[in-house]
Amino acid sequence: MTTAPPHAPVRHDRDPGRWVSLGVLVLAVLLVAVDATVLGLATPFISEDLRPSGAQLLWIGDVYSFVIAGLLVSMGGLGDRIGRKRLLLAGAAAFGAVSVLNAYATGPELLIAARALMGVAGATLMPSTLALIRNIFTDARERSMAIGIWASGVSAGAAVGPLVGGLLLERFWWGSVFLINLPVMAVLVVAGARLLPESKDPSPGPWDLPSAALSLVGMIGTVYAIKEAAAHGWSAQAGAAAVAGVTALAWFVRRQRTLASPLIDVRLFRDRGFSTAVGADLLAVLGLAGLVFFLSQFFQLVQGRSPLEAGLAELPATIGSIVTGLLAAAAVRRTSVRAVVAGGLAAMGLGLALLAGLHAGTGYALLFAALLLAGAGAGFAFATTSDMIVSLVPKEQAGAASAVSETAYELGAALGIALLGSITTGVYRGFATPDGVPAGAAAAAHDSIGGAARAAAALGGPEGRALMAAARDAFAAGLRCTAGVGAAVLLATAAAAWILLRPRRPDATAGRGPRLVESDPPGSAADRSGASPRAVMRGGTAAGRPDRP
Repeated sequence: MTTAPPHAPVRHDRDPGRWVSLGVLVLAVLLVAVDATVLGLATPFISEDLRPSGAQLLWIGDVYSFVIAGLLVSMGGLGDRIGRKRLLLAGAAAFGAVSVLNAYATGPELLIAARALMGVAGATLMPSTLALIRNIFTDARERSMAIGIWASGVSAGAAVGPLVGGLLLERFWWGSVFLINLPVMAVLVVAGARLLPESKDPSPGPWDLPSAALSLVGMIGTVYAIKEAAAHGWSAQAGAAAVAGVTALAWFVRRQRTLASPLIDVRLFRDRGFSTAVGADLLAVLGLAGLVFFLSQFFQLVQGRSPLEAGLAELPATIGSIVTGLLAAAAVRRTSVRAVVAGGLAAMGLGLALLAGLHAGTGYALLFAALLLAGAGAGFAFATTSDMIVSLVPKEQAGAASAVSETAYELGAALGIALLGSITTGVYRGFATPDGVPAGAAAAAHDSIGGAARAAAALGGPEGRALMAAARDAFAAGLRCTAGVGAAVLLATAAAAWILLRPRRPDATAGRGPRLVESDPPGSAADRSGASPRAVMRGGTAAGRPDRP
């Protein structure tokens, strides 16, 4: 009978409770996804109640992503240092508390501020969940399956959000969609405290506050400049924000290269697989987000569906994403990472290309096919790239690497809403006002589709119907343009992924798919020399690099 060495590392892959822990982590990301999709469904009600301008409405939609994108790297590094479980539970409690502030916001400015605070809390959740999965599941094949389930949990949240939100919005005021966070976060905190194992970098070094500030200023400044330039053209304000943002990001990168314990080792981007996966995530979400943000408004304000009907209409995309997210690991083993990522991105692009023929009276068959195709492609692409990103780094840096993955996702969402959303808004505002419509009603209608609905209802009669018909046609025209640009971005990204990712297939002789070697064997030359652990994907997706290339 043998016993394990007294200092042998814990093998979480032998613990049957690892799948229960995964369920707790999926609950966290599911709620974040629910919150994002519920907001889109509630946008028409927020427009009617708080009367935001078109610019304020965009800020309500994207400030959450802006703040998350600015803080994810900092929070990922913080979790590596203080413990990912500790950060996850603290963030969950804060997320629940800030949800109350969102629910009872009395004006667009307060709602924008509350959404920003929710972004601060949300930035602690996503990297912590993916980093914990990286450490709980040390077997490569199990980890791929776990990440597929995690990615499907995000998609499931996107599906549950519109359904639950639709039921709430048909019975209660729009703030109720935020209050559903409270019981879920309570369950997460209690269950997570009991079930999740703690993990962190055993020799983390200090958390660098100046780096965190530079990351936040750089991300928000850069994205704000792009948003303002896309919406209103270049101005002194947008130029100043761009200079401040780019300067802060350049300073951040330079600082990370000189610190003994950086928030993120920027040399990870030397690995072509890592940088390609991150870039693919960013551009894919950018191509989708601008259209998705306005799709709920199209279903409700253009086609006249109820909130619940709108939620059900969007369901094919999330079902497709859930199914393919679960199948992604098996697809990689049978083909290659390159085929799965590039094929998924191409499917997303083709789905958006179908929507380039959208008009106000488009039948649901075309919408169903486009949403299902785009969702299925997203499931394949995002599950595979997430697995690549966390598998190509030492587990001590799992939090920072997960944060890079989520930063790409959130930054892509923010830029998609800002850039492609501005295309929708710009085309929409160009419609000709029908004869007989007063100037005040015309101005309100040109500001947003929600403003057009209010103005048409106030006018009534032939003038109101003509105004609403023109607004619906203009909104559909804006979505056509956005879908066309998004399709082009996604198809170009698919081609780039096919070229840049290595075409090797997983090792078929092993019969178990790609295997991740966590570190050099004890007693090896690398171990005796004190070299850092390294991840190597043998015969499969990519080759890892030392944590200090």
